[in-house]
Amino acid sequence: MAWNEPGGGKNRDPWGNRDDQGPPDLDEAFRKLQNSLSDMFGGGSGGGSGGPAKPISFKLIGLGFGLLLIIYLGSGVYQIDEQEKGVVLRFGKLLPGVILPGLHWNPRFIDEVLVENVTRVRSRPHDSEMLTEDENIVKVKMTVQYVISDIKAYKLQVNSPDESLYQATESALRHVVGSTEMHQVLTEGRAQLAIDVKERIHTYMERYGTGIQVTQVNIEETAPPDAVRAAFDDVIKAREDEVRLRNEADAYANQVIPEARGEAQRYLEEAEGYKQSKIAQATGEAERFNKLYVEYALAPEVTRERIYLDTIESVMESSTKVMIDVEGGNNLLYLPLDKIMQQNQAPSQGFTPSSSSTNMSSSTNLSPNSRRDRR
Repeated sequence: MAWNEPGGGKNRDPWGNRDDQGPPDLDEAFRKLQNSLSDMFGGGSGGGSGGPAKPISFKLIGLGFGLLLIIYLGSGVYQIDEQEKGVVLRFGKLLPGVILPGLHWNPRFIDEVLVENVTRVRSRPHDSEMLTEDENIVKVKMTVQYVISDIKAYKLQVNSPDESLYQATESALRHVVGSTEMHQVLTEGRAQLAIDVKERIHTYMERYGTGIQVTQVNIEETAPPDAVRAAFDDVIKAREDEVRLRNEADAYANQVIPEARGEAQRYLEEAEGYKQSKIAQATGEAERFNKLYVEYALAPEVTRERIYLDTIESVMESSTKVMIDVEGGNNLLYLPLDKIMQQNQAPSQGFTPSSSSTNMSSSTNLSPNSRRDRR
């Protein structure tokens, strides 16, 4: 029966002691536990409750030590990703070489492994207000992008490399902006500003030995202070209008100048053509006069008569009405040349004599002597 049931195990406690013996004996309980463990791991059975306990076997100690060794060796296994590299400190002293990606093991509590991602491009924003060379205040917002080029220097050379990067960025930006006029910082000089700041930050990082390599500096915004932003916007707009009007003037000049040059060239060519035509005409007239002189020397009367008729013909071609003074009287002879020309325009019809044609015939009967007298 149980010790706590009525009538069973009377005057006994869970350790087999009677109530009249006082509190339980802890040494006896410890010996019983030791005997149970010895029996479990092959140490044999112990004696009675009052017999001596057997010591724990070396097999049990070795098993526990082996278990602890396995746990210790397993805790030293670690893996480095493809984007990472690491360095090892043994009792605080840097070991040579760099831990490359893969599975590695180092003794725990002896070596300390420092791992860092060396391929990820990191960004650090920066915002600051500063003076320019012409003593104006500008606000610059920029972002510095960088990677870790030397993990040993990044982890051990400088206490806080990221903070060093911030201080170097502030110094480089103030130096470059302080050497540049304000309109250059706000307008076309922003690209050159980024290049100069990047070069100066790179110089500082190399000098400090931080293991950081700056890859890019992006100028996101350059603006005047908020209190005077409206006035500066007006100035920038005026400069943009100046550039636009200058471009329009250049376009107009590029259009008008070629047209003027083409027109001038046309005038030159027309003048040259007129010159050549006049020279050719004068040469022809001179040649004609020489030939006419030869004919005149051979037959003066005939030549003179022929010249007279050609002259009268050339004069009458541009006249529609001719009045001729008839020798020996006060009457004038009227020649309606316009009517005669209209009749000549119908060659299919025969010529009908009229009073006008009679007068024309009579005018042709004038003697050459009378014509010569009129001349």
